[in-house]
Amino acid sequence: MTIISNILNVLITILVFFAIIIIHEFGHFFTAKLFGMKIYEFSIGMGPRLFSKTTKTTKWSFKLLPVGGSVQLGEDFESDDPDDFRNKPVWQRMIVIVAGAVMNLILGFVVCAVSVSMSKTIATTTVAGFSDDSVSAQVMQTHDEIVEMGGMAIWTTTDISYCLQNKAAEIDAENLTAYINTTVVRDGQRMQLKVPFRYFPERTETDSQGIKVDFVVYPEEKNVFTVIKAAGKLFLSEARLIWISLIDLVTGTYGINDLSGPVGVVSAMASTLGESIKLMSFSTFLMMIALITINLGIFNLLPIPALDGARFVFLLVEAVRRKPIPAEKEGWVHFIGFAALMLLMLVVTFNDIVKLFG
Repeated sequence: MTIISNILNVLITILVFFAIIIIHEFGHFFTAKLFGMKIYEFSIGMGPRLFSKTTKTTKWSFKLLPVGGSVQLGEDFESDDPDDFRNKPVWQRMIVIVAGAVMNLILGFVVCAVSVSMSKTIATTTVAGFSDDSVSAQVMQTHDEIVEMGGMAIWTTTDISYCLQNKAAEIDAENLTAYINTTVVRDGQRMQLKVPFRYFPERTETDSQGIKVDFVVYPEEKNVFTVIKAAGKLFLSEARLIWISLIDLVTGTYGINDLSGPVGVVSAMASTLGESIKLMSFSTFLMMIALITINLGIFNLLPIPALDGARFVFLLVEAVRRKPIPAEKEGWVHFIGFAALMLLMLVVTFNDIVKLFG
């Protein structure tokens, strides 16, 4: 029964993964149709075609590798057809290029809103009380609103947990105490505090610093306005964490072995779904969906060849110089970028498989 449940969880996760990809590609498709552009192919997946169906104007394809998708608009070749992508006004092409990422970001906000609305309460960042063995109570007080920790603005309780585990803290190993610079609003005044927390060095294998959260926060009344506000904060918090992770990757804080591809993502999502079903609480699974779709939206806007962000940069250059870059030259840039991304995908997928069976 467990094997069947695991298989079902994986299948559901793959369907969710495909849905995120389809929504991204639908953004390109819808805006291209809106501007009357010719759409040559709408494909889900990458690599060899498993099957396809051709209508009057578009080929609909399903490909072998479930790692992406594409809407072929003829952007990589010159044409005299006024309905081809390269012959449309540059501002229309800009909208079409960013539409996929925008759809992912919109979906991320919607999923955040659903997750918040399903919660029993909405957590604030205002301290309501402390545990019996609390250390932070030595400095913080009830009704303190936490607005910054370790130099990072605090919008959600997730931010508090992230800061305690990832931001630099002053460790007093002898007294098993960690101190982190914290800004609170107390009685309407901002105060800079050096807040102590209990430190557990034996937990460093699972938590980077092993710092215990020893206080609780006030809940907020749940209504339409507070749900939208909380969803917005949650969305911005997730987007910021993704951006921080990208910076950490570029600066070398994380290596290639820390990356996850489709295999790793599906595995993690299926595991989270299984736990959510056991607990009958799907907020964690929903937040993972939000994280993935927001990540896809942000990543696609990066100016990396073959991604939407690089295509947007080429259009921006065209808009400034009032002359398009030759399709052949632009096509070669994107081809090289695509080849590099596929090589990276192979390495990451191999690492995912090793981790999965390791």
